[in-house]
Amino acid sequence: MEPITFTAIVAALSAGVATGAGKVVETALVDAYQGLKNTLKRKVGEDSEVVDAVGKLEHKPDSEARKALLREEVEAARVDQDPEVRKAAQELIDRVEAQPGGGQHVQYAYGSYIAQADRNSTAEVKVNQREE
Repeated sequence: MEPITFTAIVAALSAGVATGAGKVVETALVDAYQGLKNTLKRKVGEDSEVVDAVGKLEHKPDSEARKALLREEVEAARVDQDPEVRKAAQELIDRVEAQPGGGQHVQYAYGSYIAQADRNSTAEVKVNQREE
């Protein structure tokens, strides 16, 4: 399971919150995103690896490498264990989901030979099997 802080930040950036473009139509979403960033800065410091990783992901929100870096830094700093950070992240997720199309389900998979299924769908991985 992804850390809630990572999920909230990626969802907000996917909604265009960092650039003000795309699907962002509610200032409350931008405020919730800034609130989470400010909470992170207060909890782990402005010069922390977590805050730095957020900034880097803002510049390239589609970068899988930067998403992986953010996830790693969030997990290493254990910021998701802080109740204030969790509350700010959940508020951001709630705001993203309130946007048109924000209730879409997003899954991230890292590694090899991964099959993901969602909402009554199926998925499979066949490794080293001959086509028939």
